[in-house]
Amino acid sequence: MLTAPAWPRATLLRMKRHQWSDIPVEQLNPEFARQVIHTDRVTIARLTLRAGGVVPRHSHENEQVTVLEKGKLKFIFDDREETIVAGQCMQIPSHAPHRVDVLEDSECFDIFAPIRADWLSGDDAYLRGGQK
Repeated sequence: MLTAPAWPRATLLRMKRHQWSDIPVEQLNPEFARQVIHTDRVTIARLTLRAGGVVPRHSHENEQVTVLEKGKLKFIFDDREETIVAGQCMQIPSHAPHRVDVLEDSECFDIFAPIRADWLSGDDAYLRGGQK
């Protein structure tokens, strides 16, 4: 019989439930909207992307995993292009320059480790059409 680990009380006190319907939607530009959860070590973003949108070429210290729930995205890297469809994931290593073309209306989750400090500080102008 398996037993649950004995978690330290401090760990249990930090556990928190999040409800997407309670998280404000940020309209970053006409094509992109996001909701964001920042935990102690991970950032999770829920994104709604309109066909024709482009995430300009950028890189970040964070490892990224994009989980595509609906639609079609093309990731453009320095050495290749990868297109994913609903039900697929794209893993992007830290510091890898990439651009994303939204080929169909899409919904995805982006998971970043460590947390996106630039998003917390509002330094994500590349997503806002150059506006902070």
